[in-house]
Amino acid sequence: MDLEENKTWTIKPYTRKFDSYVMQNVRAVTIKPLYTSIEASKCNIYHNITAVVFSKGIYAGKNFFHDFSDVLVPLFITARQFEGEVQILMADLQPIWVKKHKKFFDQISNYEIIDFNKENQVHCYPRAIVGLYSHKDCSVDPSRTPNNYSMVDFARLMRRAYSLEREFATNLVEGSKKKPRLLIIARNHTRKLINIGEVVALGEELGFDVAVNESSPHTNVEDFARMVNSFDVMIGVHGAGLTNEVFLPTSAVVIQIVPFGNLKWMAYGYFAVGASDMMLRYMHYCISEEESTLIDLYPRDHAVFRDPDFFHKQGWSAMGRIYLDQQNVKLNITRFKPVMTRALYLLSDRNFNVPSLDLSFCDN
Repeated sequence: MDLEENKTWTIKPYTRKFDSYVMQNVRAVTIKPLYTSIEASKCNIYHNITAVVFSKGIYAGKNFFHDFSDVLVPLFITARQFEGEVQILMADLQPIWVKKHKKFFDQISNYEIIDFNKENQVHCYPRAIVGLYSHKDCSVDPSRTPNNYSMVDFARLMRRAYSLEREFATNLVEGSKKKPRLLIIARNHTRKLINIGEVVALGEELGFDVAVNESSPHTNVEDFARMVNSFDVMIGVHGAGLTNEVFLPTSAVVIQIVPFGNLKWMAYGYFAVGASDMMLRYMHYCISEEESTLIDLYPRDHAVFRDPDFFHKQGWSAMGRIYLDQQNVKLNITRFKPVMTRALYLLSDRNFNVPSLDLSFCDN
């Protein structure tokens, strides 16, 4: 919110207001306008730029998705309009996390980031925005942003920040001998793709140049961004690693493998919307019961299979414990092959700059 005259604001400046757990761990910030010359004399440093004050929160830094959804995309929405003439004041700042995303922050602000909790000097600004504007998970609504900035603009900023060379994915025009590149985002903990070798073999059979890689909270963002940008298709089981779609070239294809358990809403809201808004071609593939390792843990007549909504209604912990934490994926290669074939078709589509949102491969 913007400060108004004759008011003092106390706010927990974090985007996930709906999350009571995280909001309990966000430190409140008090901002006091200076009404008199006596109060103004307390300023150690005067600025003639806008300040943006917010909390990093507790999820960012632990999960790449939350880095973007909770902080980076909302900061873009809030501060991009100032063309660098804005200063970031961050509560709950972690130097390692700021260093990890330094190239992004350098695109947003021309000034040093201030650690709000540790700064002992009084900074005075003509205008401050406390908290970040947020529209939807990892995406932007251009109708609500200054200058109509969109998720396409965010993707361009990311390419500029990390000097990514490819703006567009490979166009497989008729007669082209260039192999499209396929990246499989691996997971080594929950929701593993346990027959990843078969998926690699399928990709190679269809004519892809295939690579497997895994991102983690400790991954060097710049190196991983350049690697992702070199691919035309990215596949991954639902999880934070799919956030790397922000580094793909325009018109690349994203295939999200959706675990069993009525998770289509999550797949759509977290990654499909952002991908489509960035002019990527997006598909998600919902696995069957037979493709889930839950069949090794529960009898087939268990509520886990008969009534996933029963666990959803119990809240995130109950649902996540089963469908996100206990489940791995073994793809039926015959069933999955049409998805890969569709990806090839999208790369050869003559309307190459037209995005596609294909949800037809989810029927459970």
